[in-house]
Amino acid sequence: MTASSCFRGGKTVTTRFAPSPTGYLHLGHAASALTAWRHARESDGRFLLRIEDIDPGRCRPDYTDAIVEDLAWLGILPDGAIRLQSDHMADYRRVLDALGQRGLLYPCFCTRADIRREAAEAAHAPHRAPDGTLAYGGTCRALLAAERADRIAAGQAHVLRLDMARAVHQAGSGIMTWHERGHARGQGVLSAPVAPFGDVVLARKDCPASYHLCVTHDDALQGVSLVTRGEDLRPATAVHRLLQILMGWPAPEYAHHPLLLDADGRRLAKRDRAQTLRALREAGQSAAAVRAAAMGGAPLPI
Repeated sequence: MTASSCFRGGKTVTTRFAPSPTGYLHLGHAASALTAWRHARESDGRFLLRIEDIDPGRCRPDYTDAIVEDLAWLGILPDGAIRLQSDHMADYRRVLDALGQRGLLYPCFCTRADIRREAAEAAHAPHRAPDGTLAYGGTCRALLAAERADRIAAGQAHVLRLDMARAVHQAGSGIMTWHERGHARGQGVLSAPVAPFGDVVLARKDCPASYHLCVTHDDALQGVSLVTRGEDLRPATAVHRLLQILMGWPAPEYAHHPLLLDADGRRLAKRDRAQTLRALREAGQSAAAVRAAAMGGAPLPI
């Protein structure tokens, strides 16, 4: 065990890599997976692979197979069975039911277009959540129970939103704190208000449970003690900490790593057709060279 891994009394950690099978892995994914895997190996801990395939419209089984194949080529093998989130929708439904019974959820019938239009018509600048998304104005929060029931009975499409004000009240505080590795400020303890996120979506018709709900549930269920992920997801930690408090789940440590950028300074992303690990392998790149490039070493000669 290295000195850097002797954290909190030298305890071993359980980490995870949790990609969505909506495309092939690229160099940024390799960096994320290697970061989690190395944290686990340095502490003689466990590295888990979880497939976040909750969106049936975008996720494909062949991409799941490719994820496993690409990680194996890099020399990354998970400890234990791979968890497919699509196999566990009943787990997430139970969490939603528990939150609903506490009065923390409400149906929202506004479409994305409705929300954008209301924001455009507002006299002030539209409010954006800390993660950059357009925050919901709360139009459906005030609907009477009878109207909600009638609209659901009529088959009107809706999502389930977390009533943020009530959730903060039940949590006892609107300031969420967590332990962040690599941050000396406050001895590694970071904090952020959660209210600016507004009433976040926790379920929708085409995706029966949201990322926020599934990731916090599974981290608790699988005993993940160190969450490693890109720094673009750091703002979402406040929402995740709120759900952990509401559900009585343990708080893991967090380690948010820098994102890999392309030649134009943009983050690597599937939608921008970042060069995939599969393409690099077919072009003759070695796994060792790709691992080195992913972790900030010499760039690949491509």
